Parts: sequence; structure tokens; C-alpha cells
Amino acid sequence: MTAVVGAHTVVVRAGAKALLDRVSLAVAPGETVVLVGPNGAGKSTLLRVLAGELSPRSGFIELRGRPLVGYSPRELALHRAVLSQSTHVAFPFTVADVVRMGAGDRSGRRIDDLAETALADVDLTAFRERVITTLSGGEQQRAHFARVLVQLACGEDAHGPGLLLLDEPTASLDLKHQLDMLDAVSRCARRGVAVVAILHDLNLATLAADRIVVLDQGRVAAAGTPAETVTDELLLRVFKCATAVGRLPPPGVPFVLPHARHDNLIWNASTRA
Repeated sequence: MTAVVGAHTVVVRAGAKALLDRVSLAVAPGETVVLVGPNGAGKSTLLRVLAGELSPRSGFIELRGRPLVGYSPRELALHRAVLSQSTHVAFPFTVADVVRMGAGDRSGRRIDDLAETALADVDLTAFRERVITTLSGGEQQRAHFARVLVQLACGEDAHGPGLLLLDEPTASLDLKHQLDMLDAVSRCARRGVAVVAILHDLNLATLAADRIVVLDQGRVAAAGTPAETVTDELLLRVFKCATAVGRLPPPGVPFVLPHARHDNLIWNASTRA
């Protein structure tokens, strides 16, 4: 099956530092890939490269089998949608106004229906006429996710299921809305949308991911199913944390219980010696 998006030996540098060092990744239609790793590992940089917001020093990105650099901004907006870590709106738009912005300059009954569906998906129907700057940070994030869902649906109308890129989408959300968002993302994937998401919460990552890609110092440290990647050995090596990785009943989704930082383990061992 042809990948929706593919990164080929991508290198991104900031001065002498390699932010990404020969990273390759391919995401199939309907697949959810979650990027995890320590701060500064290259996750957001990779997402920006996949989105076309950042050009690599070397290597290249393909979207639907075409070089990403060949897409115009308007065309690109119909093939991929991006939810950043935080988006600030300076003007007093209502929540409904912001959500409809996902449709660009399109309007009409179809757009109104898409906006209402997206508002319901993020549990903000009752907030549609509120000015977005009066909402909490988590509520604003949900409104922007609804905007992204509208953009994704408009592109799907034109070209079929596309690419959804999410940078820490659940960071400001309470537990219920974290799970609601993951459910909405899962529904997108079931329609054939390719999803790449950054999640710091490893337990949410194991719930959401078909495949987890672990980044460390700009390189892929591991890639595979949650069961293959979320292990005590890898989390100690990459995150420098002692953990107890358990397994839920079938299908055996792993969950993480952190114990201590790696340097604390070394210090405790030396004091007992």
C-alpha cells in the first residue's frame, strides 16, 4: 500500500547541532503513528518537516507519492491538517467562527454541517457563540481541534482521506477530553486518514498508536507496536527513568508506572554499596 506521507533520510540542522539525523518514516492510510521521546529529541521538528513548515537540509518528504515541495500552500491545505501545541487568536472571534476557518473561503450548508459535527466531536456545541478568548486553555485547544477536523473533512471531500498531524494535542486537556480527542482521531483513522501525533504521555501513546516511533537526539531509537517499543529497557535507555511496564489483558496494551530517574538509581546503588 502506498504511504500517504514519507520522510526519506531527512536531516535538519541548527548550526552544528543535528535536530534530525537521517530520519526516515512512512505512514500508511488509516495508520496512527505516535512520536515519543525526551524533550529536544526532534519530535516537533519532524512534524514541522512533514507539514511542510520546515525544509530539511537534506533528504525529502513525499505526500501521496509527490514531493512535498511541489504543493502550493492552498493545495497542501487540502491534503494535510495540522494542530500545533498552542494557537493564539488575538481577535474576538466566536468559537463557531474559528471552527469554520478550517474551511478556508468555502461556505454554505455543507460547511455549516461540518462545523456543527466538529463542535459536537469536541464537546463544544454549547460554546459555539462564545468568544474564543473567554475560554480556558483546554477549551480553546478543543476548538482548534474542531477547526482542524473541518479542514480535514474539506480536503477529504476533494481528494479522499488525507494526513492529520498533531503536536501534543492532549497536553492541556482533562482526562475525559483527552480520551474524547483520541476517539475522534481514531474515527479519522478508520476513514483512512493517516495520523502522526506527538504524545508525551506514554500511556495515552500506547492506547492511540498502531506504531510508536521513539526519537532520541534526532535519531530513531526504536519503532514498532506499543508492545515492541514500550519496554523497561528502552525507557531506561532513552528516558533515563526506571519503570515497571505492565500489560493489560488481551490485546496486551502496555502501561507505564515510573519509579525513579536513572541518576537516582545510580546514586541509591552507590550509597548502598
